[in-house]
Amino acid sequence: MVRRLGFYAVAAWVALTINFLIPHVLPGTPVEAMLAQHPQLTASAVKALDLQFGIGHQGSLLHQYGVYLNHLIHGNLGVSTAAYPASVTSVLGNTIPWTVALVGAATIISFVLGTLLGILAGWRRGGRFDQLLPAFTFLQATPYFFLALIAIQLFSNDWHIFPGYGGATLGVQVGFNAAFIGSAIHHGILPALTIIVTSMAGWMLQMRNVMITTIGEDYVLAAEAKGLSTRRVMFTYAARNAILPNIAGFALAIGFVIAGALVMEIVFSYPGVGYQLYNAVTQDDFPVMQGIFLAISAAVLLACLLADIVYVIADPRTRRRAAF
Repeated sequence: MVRRLGFYAVAAWVALTINFLIPHVLPGTPVEAMLAQHPQLTASAVKALDLQFGIGHQGSLLHQYGVYLNHLIHGNLGVSTAAYPASVTSVLGNTIPWTVALVGAATIISFVLGTLLGILAGWRRGGRFDQLLPAFTFLQATPYFFLALIAIQLFSNDWHIFPGYGGATLGVQVGFNAAFIGSAIHHGILPALTIIVTSMAGWMLQMRNVMITTIGEDYVLAAEAKGLSTRRVMFTYAARNAILPNIAGFALAIGFVIAGALVMEIVFSYPGVGYQLYNAVTQDDFPVMQGIFLAISAAVLLACLLADIVYVIADPRTRRRAAF
């Protein structure tokens, strides 16, 4: 684990450095992007914006890198050009909770359901659950934005069951109150179902295939020969070992939750990170793009680190190898 921590520290440093270098190799500056949107700005206003964004007499590239790291340590990610004078931290603070609540919950539900169905399908190959796999695979092969459009047409426009856009009802006060939470859940059901339906087959297929291989191992046969219950053999001996590859995939999926479901959030006009990233790209908001890239990198590294810890706990062989 100490070696892995060292690896993740280096990976984090590389991500921070790339995040710093990207704006230096791109043409233009944040102020030029603002001038394209607001050509009426005066020369004095442009000069003030140069100072605000740190453009001008900044010193060497190494000095700028040191200033950049110092700002990160203090939680300063810069100022959004599209939402000026709002800070990038405030912009991300307003969007990340939406994405974590929706995409995170949908990813966890999809992983749990897909894994359980994969265990049952692999344990009873050719059974009822195994026969459901082609239908789920067909749904996974269908572009989820296409399913999202169908869901909006049916459940929102035709049947008026769920709203087809937004994260909450307009006019509802944002906060931890019953009205807002109920409205947010109501608005999130349709996009969440879209994510679950289109991603569950992947977890199910992978778990089923590894489960079929695992149930032929000697330790599973020995457990059955001891007369242990079917449930204990299936979950404790077969599924516990078969789920290890899924853990790595789940860690990456959780890490990329911060990135949001870009196309899905655009289709539903959901106020998450994916929709914010789309707006930042179309409006040349480089500071927000940098902040989102940094948040995604940190989330992926943290999720992979947690996956390594789970591996050590779930698989005793990793501890024996490390001790050896």
